[in-house]
Amino acid sequence: MDGDSLAARFIVDTTWDNLPEAVQKKARMCLVDNLGATISGARTGVSRIAAQFASTRMPGREATIVLHGKKTTTAGAAFANGCAANGLDTDDSARYAYGHAGAQVFPTALAVAEARGLSGADLLCGLVVGYEVAHRMGRCWHDHHEVYQACGSWGSVACAAVAAHLMKLDVDQARNAIGIAEYHAPNLPMMRDIAHPAMVKHGIGWAPLTGITAAELASFGFTGIPTLFSFEKYREWVADIGQNYLMVDGVAWKAKGYACCGWAHAAVEGSRKLVDEHNVDPRQIDRVVVETFHESAALGTRLPTTTEEAQFNLAWPVAAMLVDGEIGPEQTLERRLQDETIRTLAGKVEVRESEELNELCLLFEKGDPRGRFASSVTLVLKDGRRFESGLVGGGLTFPQPGWDENTMEEKFHWLVDPVLEKARVNKLISLVWSFEEQPGVGELIGELQGM
Repeated sequence: MDGDSLAARFIVDTTWDNLPEAVQKKARMCLVDNLGATISGARTGVSRIAAQFASTRMPGREATIVLHGKKTTTAGAAFANGCAANGLDTDDSARYAYGHAGAQVFPTALAVAEARGLSGADLLCGLVVGYEVAHRMGRCWHDHHEVYQACGSWGSVACAAVAAHLMKLDVDQARNAIGIAEYHAPNLPMMRDIAHPAMVKHGIGWAPLTGITAAELASFGFTGIPTLFSFEKYREWVADIGQNYLMVDGVAWKAKGYACCGWAHAAVEGSRKLVDEHNVDPRQIDRVVVETFHESAALGTRLPTTTEEAQFNLAWPVAAMLVDGEIGPEQTLERRLQDETIRTLAGKVEVRESEELNELCLLFEKGDPRGRFASSVTLVLKDGRRFESGLVGGGLTFPQPGWDENTMEEKFHWLVDPVLEKARVNKLISLVWSFEEQPGVGELIGELQGM
Protein backbone atom coordinates (compact mmCIF):
# COMPACT_ATOMS: atom_id res chain seq x y z
CA MET A 1 0.00 0.00 0.00
CA ASP A 2 1.47 3.38 -0.96
CA GLY A 3 1.84 6.29 1.46
CA ASP A 4 -1.29 8.12 0.35
CA SER A 5 -3.38 4.99 0.78
CA LEU A 6 -1.93 4.42 4.25
CA ALA A 7 -2.73 8.00 5.24
CA ALA A 8 -6.23 7.88 3.75
CA ARG A 9 -7.03 4.62 5.49
CA PHE A 10 -5.84 6.10 8.80
CA ILE A 11 -7.95 9.23 8.24
CA VAL A 12 -11.09 7.18 7.59
CA ASP A 13 -10.71 4.32 10.07
CA THR A 14 -9.47 6.06 13.24
CA THR A 15 -11.95 6.12 16.12
CA TRP A 16 -11.68 7.65 19.59
CA ASP A 17 -12.47 4.48 21.46
CA ASN A 18 -9.68 2.57 19.72
CA LEU A 19 -6.95 5.11 20.48
CA PRO A 20 -4.36 4.23 23.16
CA GLU A 21 -4.89 5.87 26.54
CA ALA A 22 -1.68 7.92 26.19
CA VAL A 23 -2.94 9.36 22.90
CA GLN A 24 -6.31 10.25 24.40
CA LYS A 25 -4.61 12.00 27.32
CA LYS A 26 -2.38 13.97 24.97
CA ALA A 27 -5.39 14.97 22.87
CA ARG A 28 -7.19 16.37 25.93
CA MET A 29 -4.09 18.34 26.90
CA CYS A 30 -3.82 19.69 23.36
CA LEU A 31 -7.47 20.71 23.42
CA VAL A 32 -6.95 22.75 26.59
CA ASP A 33 -3.80 24.39 25.23
CA ASN A 34 -5.32 25.26 21.87
CA LEU A 35 -8.50 26.61 23.42
CA GLY A 36 -6.50 28.85 25.75
CA ALA A 37 -4.37 30.16 22.89
CA THR A 38 -7.47 30.89 20.79
CA ILE A 39 -9.32 32.74 23.54
CA SER A 40 -6.30 34.84 24.45
CA GLY A 41 -5.46 35.47 20.79
CA ALA A 42 -8.97 36.78 20.13
CA ARG A 43 -7.77 40.08 21.63
CA THR A 44 -5.33 40.71 18.79
CA GLY A 45 -5.80 42.94 15.80
CA VAL A 46 -5.33 40.06 13.40
CA SER A 47 -8.19 38.20 15.08
CA ARG A 48 -10.50 41.21 14.85
CA ILE A 49 -9.73 41.75 11.17
CA ALA A 50 -10.01 38.05 10.29
CA ALA A 51 -13.36 37.84 12.09
CA GLN A 52 -14.68 40.89 10.26
CA PHE A 53 -13.43 39.60 6.92
CA ALA A 54 -14.79 36.08 7.34
CA SER A 55 -18.22 37.18 8.56
CA THR A 56 -18.72 39.71 5.77
CA ARG A 57 -17.02 37.98 2.84
CA MET A 58 -17.94 34.38 3.69
CA PRO A 59 -21.47 34.81 5.05
CA GLY A 60 -23.12 31.81 6.62
CA ARG A 61 -24.46 30.36 9.87
CA GLU A 62 -22.50 27.11 10.02
CA ALA A 63 -19.85 27.82 12.62
CA THR A 64 -18.84 30.36 15.27
CA ILE A 65 -15.92 32.79 15.35
CA VAL A 66 -14.67 32.52 18.91
CA LEU A 67 -15.48 35.50 21.17
CA HIS A 68 -16.44 37.82 18.31
CA GLY A 69 -20.15 37.03 18.36
CA LYS A 70 -20.20 36.17 14.66
CA LYS A 71 -21.09 33.12 12.59
CA THR A 72 -19.96 32.27 9.09
CA THR A 73 -19.19 29.28 6.89
CA THR A 74 -17.27 26.33 8.27
CA ALA A 75 -14.12 27.33 6.40
CA GLY A 76 -14.55 30.99 7.30
CA ALA A 77 -14.84 30.31 11.02
CA ALA A 78 -11.84 28.00 10.95
CA PHE A 79 -9.81 30.66 9.11
CA ALA A 80 -10.65 33.35 11.66
CA ASN A 81 -10.15 31.08 14.67
CA GLY A 82 -6.82 29.93 13.26
CA CYS A 83 -5.66 33.54 13.12
CA ALA A 84 -6.66 33.92 16.77
CA ALA A 85 -5.06 30.65 17.86
CA ASN A 86 -1.66 31.81 16.65
CA GLY A 87 -2.32 35.49 17.33
CA LEU A 88 -0.01 35.64 20.37
CA ASP A 89 2.31 32.73 19.50
CA THR A 90 1.45 30.82 22.68
CA ASP A 91 0.41 27.69 20.74
CA ASP A 92 2.23 24.37 20.48
CA SER A 93 5.09 23.11 18.32
CA ALA A 94 5.29 19.80 16.44
CA ARG A 95 8.40 17.68 16.09
CA TYR A 96 9.60 17.15 12.49
CA ALA A 97 6.97 19.63 11.24
CA TYR A 98 9.12 22.37 12.76
CA GLY A 99 6.15 24.60 13.50
CA HIS A 100 2.66 25.00 14.88
CA ALA A 101 0.19 22.16 14.32
CA GLY A 102 -2.46 22.71 16.98
CA ALA A 103 -3.43 26.24 15.93
CA GLN A 104 -4.39 24.77 12.56
CA VAL A 105 -6.01 21.43 13.35
CA PHE A 106 -7.99 22.67 16.37
CA PRO A 107 -9.91 25.44 14.54
CA THR A 108 -10.60 22.97 11.74
CA ALA A 109 -11.97 20.33 14.11
CA LEU A 110 -14.00 22.88 16.09
CA ALA A 111 -15.66 24.39 13.02
CA VAL A 112 -16.47 21.09 11.30
CA ALA A 113 -17.74 19.56 14.54
CA GLU A 114 -20.05 22.51 15.15
CA ALA A 115 -21.31 22.63 11.58
CA ARG A 116 -22.06 18.90 11.51
CA GLY A 117 -23.38 18.46 15.04
CA LEU A 118 -20.61 16.10 16.10
CA SER A 119 -19.63 14.96 19.58
CA GLY A 120 -16.75 15.91 21.83
CA ALA A 121 -15.14 12.53 21.17
CA ASP A 122 -15.42 13.20 17.43
CA LEU A 123 -13.62 16.52 17.81
CA LEU A 124 -10.85 14.99 19.92
CA CYS A 125 -10.37 12.17 17.42
CA GLY A 126 -10.17 14.73 14.62
CA LEU A 127 -7.35 16.44 16.53
CA VAL A 128 -5.41 13.18 16.73
CA VAL A 129 -5.81 12.58 12.99
CA GLY A 130 -4.61 16.12 12.29
CA TYR A 131 -1.55 15.94 14.52
CA GLU A 132 -0.42 12.59 13.13
CA VAL A 133 -0.72 13.78 9.52
CA ALA A 134 0.89 17.12 10.41
CA HIS A 135 4.00 15.53 11.92
CA ARG A 136 4.58 13.36 8.89
CA MET A 137 3.63 15.82 6.18
CA GLY A 138 5.64 18.60 7.81
CA ARG A 139 8.70 16.38 7.87
CA CYS A 140 8.29 15.51 4.19
CA TRP A 141 7.58 19.13 3.31
CA HIS A 142 10.73 20.56 4.83
CA ASP A 143 12.86 17.86 3.24
CA HIS A 144 11.28 18.41 -0.18
CA HIS A 145 11.24 22.23 -0.34
CA GLU A 146 14.47 24.19 -0.53
CA VAL A 147 12.94 27.37 0.90
CA TYR A 148 11.71 27.10 4.48
CA GLN A 149 7.94 27.40 4.29
CA ALA A 150 5.76 28.33 7.23
CA CYS A 151 3.19 26.14 8.95
CA GLY A 152 0.14 26.91 6.85
CA SER A 153 1.74 25.13 3.89
CA TRP A 154 2.03 21.55 5.24
CA GLY A 155 -0.77 22.36 7.66
CA SER A 156 -3.19 22.57 4.76
CA VAL A 157 -2.81 18.81 4.27
CA ALA A 158 -3.25 18.13 8.00
CA CYS A 159 -6.42 20.23 8.06
CA ALA A 160 -7.76 18.41 5.02
CA ALA A 161 -7.21 15.18 6.93
CA VAL A 162 -9.15 16.53 9.93
CA ALA A 163 -12.03 17.68 7.75
CA ALA A 164 -12.10 14.46 5.73
CA HIS A 165 -12.23 12.41 8.93
CA LEU A 166 -15.01 14.46 10.53
CA MET A 167 -17.00 14.65 7.29
CA LYS A 168 -16.79 10.85 7.12
CA LEU A 169 -15.38 10.79 3.60
CA ASP A 170 -14.51 7.41 2.12
CA VAL A 171 -10.93 6.32 1.45
CA ASP A 172 -10.83 7.58 -2.15
CA GLN A 173 -12.32 10.92 -1.15
CA ALA A 174 -9.89 11.29 1.75
CA ARG A 175 -6.99 10.51 -0.54
CA ASN A 176 -8.18 13.16 -2.98
CA ALA A 177 -8.77 15.66 -0.16
CA ILE A 178 -5.13 15.59 0.96
CA GLY A 179 -4.00 15.70 -2.68
CA ILE A 180 -6.15 18.77 -3.39
CA ALA A 181 -4.90 20.44 -0.21
CA GLU A 182 -1.25 19.85 -1.01
CA TYR A 183 -1.62 21.19 -4.54
CA HIS A 184 -3.45 24.29 -3.32
CA ALA A 185 -1.30 24.79 -0.24
CA PRO A 186 -0.02 28.36 0.12
CA ASN A 187 3.61 29.23 -0.55
CA LEU A 188 4.74 30.84 2.71
CA PRO A 189 8.33 32.13 2.70
CA MET A 190 8.73 32.18 6.48
CA MET A 191 11.99 34.06 6.76
CA ARG A 192 10.63 37.01 4.79
CA ASP A 193 8.07 37.55 7.52
CA ILE A 194 10.75 37.15 10.15
CA ALA A 195 12.54 40.03 8.43
CA HIS A 196 9.35 42.07 8.08
CA PRO A 197 6.82 40.85 10.70
CA ALA A 198 3.20 41.25 9.65
CA MET A 199 -0.16 39.64 10.26
CA VAL A 200 0.62 36.94 7.68
CA LYS A 201 2.97 35.31 10.26
CA HIS A 202 2.88 31.51 9.84
CA GLY A 203 -0.05 31.58 7.43
CA ILE A 204 -2.03 29.66 10.05
CA GLY A 205 -5.48 30.81 8.97
CA TRP A 206 -5.01 29.62 5.40
CA ALA A 207 -4.44 25.99 6.38
CA PRO A 208 -7.95 25.41 7.81
CA LEU A 209 -9.45 27.37 4.93
CA THR A 210 -7.52 25.32 2.35
CA GLY A 211 -8.01 22.00 4.13
CA ILE A 212 -11.77 22.31 4.66
CA THR A 213 -12.27 23.53 1.11
CA ALA A 214 -10.23 20.58 -0.19
CA ALA A 215 -12.32 18.07 1.78
CA GLU A 216 -15.54 19.69 0.61
CA LEU A 217 -14.36 19.56 -3.01
CA ALA A 218 -13.38 15.91 -2.62
CA SER A 219 -16.85 15.11 -1.29
CA PHE A 220 -18.24 16.33 -4.63
CA GLY A 221 -15.84 14.16 -6.61
CA PHE A 222 -13.08 16.72 -7.23
CA THR A 223 -9.74 14.93 -7.64
CA GLY A 224 -6.25 15.74 -6.40
CA ILE A 225 -2.67 14.75 -7.10
CA PRO A 226 -0.62 12.17 -5.17
CA THR A 227 0.96 13.85 -2.15
CA LEU A 228 4.53 13.70 -0.89
CA PHE A 229 3.46 10.64 1.09
CA SER A 230 3.42 8.73 -2.20
CA PHE A 231 7.13 9.38 -2.83
CA GLU A 232 9.24 6.30 -2.25
CA LYS A 233 11.83 8.29 -0.28
CA TYR A 234 9.18 9.21 2.30
CA ARG A 235 7.48 5.84 2.60
CA GLU A 236 9.28 5.04 5.85
CA TRP A 237 8.09 8.30 7.39
CA VAL A 238 4.42 7.50 6.84
CA ALA A 239 4.50 3.69 7.09
CA ASP A 240 3.80 3.64 10.85
CA ILE A 241 0.81 6.01 10.82
CA GLY A 242 -1.91 4.61 13.06
CA GLN A 243 0.60 2.43 14.89
CA ASN A 244 3.16 4.88 16.25
CA TYR A 245 1.47 8.04 17.52
CA LEU A 246 4.07 10.75 17.12
CA MET A 247 1.98 13.35 18.95
CA VAL A 248 2.54 11.68 22.33
CA ASP A 249 6.21 12.68 22.46
CA GLY A 250 6.16 15.00 19.47
CA VAL A 251 3.96 17.89 20.63
CA ALA A 252 5.71 20.47 22.82
CA TRP A 253 3.82 23.22 24.60
CA LYS A 254 5.04 26.73 25.27
CA ALA A 255 5.30 27.31 28.99
CA LYS A 256 3.33 29.86 30.96
CA GLY A 257 5.16 33.17 30.57
CA TYR A 258 6.22 32.76 26.93
CA ALA A 259 4.18 34.55 24.26
CA CYS A 260 6.76 34.86 21.51
CA CYS A 261 8.49 32.89 18.78
CA GLY A 262 10.02 29.61 19.98
CA TRP A 263 13.36 30.64 18.50
CA ALA A 264 13.60 33.33 21.21
CA HIS A 265 12.76 31.06 24.15
CA ALA A 266 16.30 29.97 24.98
CA ALA A 267 17.55 33.53 25.26
CA VAL A 268 14.50 34.48 27.29
CA GLU A 269 15.08 31.50 29.59
CA GLY A 270 18.71 32.53 30.00
CA SER A 271 17.57 35.98 31.04
CA ARG A 272 15.12 34.54 33.56
CA LYS A 273 17.90 32.33 34.99
CA LEU A 274 20.22 35.31 35.56
CA VAL A 275 17.55 37.43 37.22
CA ASP A 276 16.52 34.57 39.50
CA GLU A 277 20.09 33.68 40.46
CA HIS A 278 21.50 37.19 40.90
CA ASN A 279 18.47 39.37 41.69
CA VAL A 280 19.54 41.81 39.00
CA ASP A 281 17.95 45.25 38.92
CA PRO A 282 17.18 45.96 35.22
CA ARG A 283 18.14 49.61 35.76
CA GLN A 284 21.69 48.54 36.52
CA ILE A 285 22.17 46.65 33.24
CA ASP A 286 24.55 48.28 30.77
CA ARG A 287 24.53 45.57 28.05
CA VAL A 288 22.79 42.28 27.31
CA VAL A 289 24.78 39.97 25.02
CA VAL A 290 22.92 37.04 23.48
CA GLU A 291 24.84 34.27 21.70
CA THR A 292 22.45 32.17 19.65
CA PHE A 293 21.68 30.28 16.43
CA HIS A 294 20.93 31.80 13.03
CA GLU A 295 17.13 31.72 13.09
CA SER A 296 17.05 33.23 16.57
CA ALA A 297 19.50 35.94 15.57
CA ALA A 298 17.33 36.68 12.52
CA LEU A 299 14.52 37.76 14.84
CA GLY A 300 16.55 40.88 15.40
CA THR A 301 16.62 43.72 17.90
CA ARG A 302 14.34 46.34 16.34
CA LEU A 303 11.98 48.08 18.73
CA PRO A 304 8.48 46.78 17.95
CA THR A 305 5.45 48.87 17.04
CA THR A 306 3.02 45.95 16.54
CA THR A 307 2.33 42.73 18.40
CA GLU A 308 3.67 40.76 15.43
CA GLU A 309 6.97 42.67 15.64
CA ALA A 310 7.10 42.00 19.38
CA GLN A 311 6.62 38.25 18.87
CA PHE A 312 9.12 37.94 16.01
CA ASN A 313 11.86 39.66 17.97
CA LEU A 314 14.77 38.72 20.20
CA ALA A 315 15.52 41.92 22.08
CA TRP A 316 11.94 42.66 23.16
CA PRO A 317 11.18 39.27 24.79
CA VAL A 318 14.57 39.27 26.53
CA ALA A 319 14.01 42.79 27.87
CA ALA A 320 10.43 42.05 28.93
CA MET A 321 11.60 38.98 30.85
CA LEU A 322 14.30 41.00 32.60
CA VAL A 323 11.82 43.73 33.57
CA ASP A 324 8.56 41.85 34.20
CA GLY A 325 9.63 38.25 34.74
CA GLU A 326 7.60 37.05 31.75
CA ILE A 327 6.88 37.72 28.10
CA GLY A 328 3.14 37.25 27.96
CA PRO A 329 0.16 38.75 26.16
CA GLU A 330 0.42 41.83 28.35
CA GLN A 331 3.98 42.43 27.12
CA THR A 332 3.27 41.75 23.42
CA LEU A 333 -0.06 43.47 22.83
CA GLU A 334 0.30 46.97 21.38
CA ARG A 335 -0.68 48.88 24.51
CA ARG A 336 2.56 47.89 26.27
CA LEU A 337 4.98 48.47 23.39
CA GLN A 338 5.70 52.08 24.39
CA ASP A 339 6.88 51.09 27.88
CA GLU A 340 10.07 53.09 28.27
CA THR A 341 11.72 50.70 30.73
CA ILE A 342 11.42 47.73 28.38
CA ARG A 343 12.26 49.81 25.30
CA THR A 344 15.40 51.20 26.91
CA LEU A 345 16.61 47.75 27.94
CA ALA A 346 15.73 46.23 24.56
CA GLY A 347 17.98 48.85 22.99
CA LYS A 348 20.90 47.43 24.99
CA VAL A 349 20.60 43.89 23.59
CA GLU A 350 23.43 42.71 21.33
CA VAL A 351 23.09 39.49 19.31
CA ARG A 352 25.91 37.21 18.14
CA GLU A 353 25.44 34.16 15.94
CA SER A 354 27.26 30.95 16.92
CA GLU A 355 28.20 28.12 14.55
CA GLU A 356 28.14 25.68 17.46
CA LEU A 357 24.55 26.66 18.24
CA ASN A 358 23.68 26.50 14.54
CA GLU A 359 24.75 22.86 14.57
CA LEU A 360 22.57 22.11 17.60
CA CYS A 361 19.64 23.78 15.86
CA LEU A 362 20.18 21.73 12.71
CA LEU A 363 20.18 18.51 14.74
CA PHE A 364 16.98 19.61 16.45
CA GLU A 365 15.26 20.22 13.12
CA LYS A 366 16.15 16.69 12.03
CA GLY A 367 14.70 15.19 15.21
CA ASP A 368 18.12 14.21 16.57
CA PRO A 369 17.92 14.00 20.40
CA ARG A 370 21.28 15.76 20.65
CA GLY A 371 19.84 18.90 19.08
CA ARG A 372 18.05 21.82 20.68
CA PHE A 373 17.31 25.51 20.35
CA ALA A 374 20.01 26.89 22.66
CA SER A 375 21.43 30.29 23.58
CA SER A 376 23.59 31.92 26.22
CA VAL A 377 23.05 35.32 27.80
CA THR A 378 25.56 37.63 29.43
CA LEU A 379 24.53 40.63 31.51
CA VAL A 380 27.08 43.41 31.85
CA LEU A 381 26.17 45.78 34.68
CA LYS A 382 27.04 49.45 34.91
CA ASP A 383 29.42 48.74 37.78
CA GLY A 384 31.41 46.32 35.58
CA ARG A 385 30.09 43.04 36.98
CA ARG A 386 29.24 40.27 34.49
CA PHE A 387 26.77 37.43 34.89
CA GLU A 388 26.68 34.56 32.40
CA SER A 389 23.83 32.08 32.00
CA GLY A 390 25.84 29.41 30.26
CA LEU A 391 24.15 27.35 27.53
CA VAL A 392 20.39 27.30 28.07
CA GLY A 393 17.59 25.53 26.17
CA GLY A 394 14.16 27.00 25.66
CA GLY A 395 11.94 24.19 26.90
CA LEU A 396 10.73 23.03 23.46
CA THR A 397 12.14 19.51 23.67
CA PHE A 398 10.83 16.15 22.47
CA PRO A 399 9.71 14.46 24.61
CA GLN A 400 8.93 17.38 26.88
CA PRO A 401 9.10 16.71 30.63
CA GLY A 402 7.26 18.51 33.40
CA TRP A 403 3.76 18.79 31.96
CA ASP A 404 0.64 17.41 33.61
CA GLU A 405 -2.98 18.49 33.90
CA ASN A 406 -2.18 20.97 36.69
CA THR A 407 0.59 22.62 34.67
CA MET A 408 -1.67 22.90 31.65
CA GLU A 409 -4.50 24.31 33.74
CA GLU A 410 -2.16 26.97 35.16
CA LYS A 411 -1.23 28.02 31.64
CA PHE A 412 -4.90 28.09 30.63
CA HIS A 413 -5.72 30.42 33.53
CA TRP A 414 -2.72 32.62 32.67
CA LEU A 415 -4.05 33.03 29.14
CA VAL A 416 -7.79 33.16 29.74
CA ASP A 417 -8.33 34.82 33.14
CA PRO A 418 -7.59 38.33 31.73
CA VAL A 419 -10.17 37.76 28.98
CA LEU A 420 -13.20 36.06 30.55
CA GLU A 421 -14.95 36.22 33.89
CA LYS A 422 -14.09 33.58 36.46
CA ALA A 423 -17.33 31.57 36.13
CA ARG A 424 -16.86 31.14 32.39
CA VAL A 425 -13.23 30.13 32.78
CA ASN A 426 -14.12 27.49 35.34
CA LYS A 427 -16.96 26.21 33.16
CA LEU A 428 -14.63 25.86 30.19
CA ILE A 429 -12.05 23.97 32.25
CA SER A 430 -14.72 21.60 33.53
CA LEU A 431 -16.00 20.97 30.00
CA VAL A 432 -12.75 20.30 28.20
CA TRP A 433 -11.11 17.92 30.66
CA SER A 434 -13.89 15.42 30.00
CA PHE A 435 -14.84 16.59 26.54
CA GLU A 436 -15.17 13.07 25.13
CA GLU A 437 -18.32 12.73 27.26
CA GLN A 438 -20.04 15.65 25.56
CA PRO A 439 -22.76 14.61 23.07
CA GLY A 440 -22.02 17.73 21.04
CA VAL A 441 -19.89 20.85 21.00
CA GLY A 442 -22.82 23.21 21.55
CA GLU A 443 -22.17 23.80 25.25
CA LEU A 444 -18.56 24.72 24.53
CA ILE A 445 -19.59 27.01 21.68
CA GLY A 446 -22.12 28.65 23.99
CA GLU A 447 -19.31 29.71 26.33
CA LEU A 448 -17.34 31.21 23.43
CA GLN A 449 -19.92 33.64 22.03
CA GLY A 450 -18.42 36.96 23.11
CA MET A 451 -15.89 38.62 25.39
